[in-house]
Amino acid sequence: MDNNIWFQITDYFHNNQDSFLLAVREHLEVSIISLIIAVIIGVFSGYISIKFKKLENRIVSIFQVLRVIPSLALLLLLIPIMGTGVRPAIIALVVLAIPPILMNTVVGIKEVPDFMIESAYGMGMTEKQVLWKVKFPLAMPLIFTGIKTAMIEIIASATLAAKIGAGGLGEIIFTGLGLNRTDLLLIGGISVGILTILTTLILDVINRSVLRYKYVK
Repeated sequence: MDNNIWFQITDYFHNNQDSFLLAVREHLEVSIISLIIAVIIGVFSGYISIKFKKLENRIVSIFQVLRVIPSLALLLLLIPIMGTGVRPAIIALVVLAIPPILMNTVVGIKEVPDFMIESAYGMGMTEKQVLWKVKFPLAMPLIFTGIKTAMIEIIASATLAAKIGAGGLGEIIFTGLGLNRTDLLLIGGISVGILTILTTLILDVINRSVLRYKYVK
């Protein structure tokens, strides 16, 4: 790396440590809130799709169509309706994150073997018990995969949310673009990459903890 760039990066952290940490916090807050909302809506919609077969195509189609819209276009489309700031950014990120969670929930529940469901009913379980003790636990690996995919998409797209005033690491990147400063582009880009890797690792740890029976040899 050019010594001058390295000097600019160290100088940035020396003089802007607080603003950098604030950007990381804003990025994480927007991402985590969006993921939690997306998980609630995605898993619930997936369950409704399985419960009411006639609704499956409609629900899946709606979210698939929304997924086709580019992240930045979706963020900008919300400006006339909701203005700028964190709220429209979260809504846009939730919309982008729901499809992978929804699809994996549907596929995960569908792939639960019929004989296991029949055995559960045969043991006297109610429909609610079958859902919580058989279907969801067995579908959980695929649901977790959907959540990880959604989180990666959220953190990447949250960078664009800076365009509508949601703050975060995107502000550093866009400032770097505006001022043609390579050091800011590197700081913002690498930070988003590290954040993505760290959150993926955390989700992996949670996944292994929740599904520890899968990893017992």
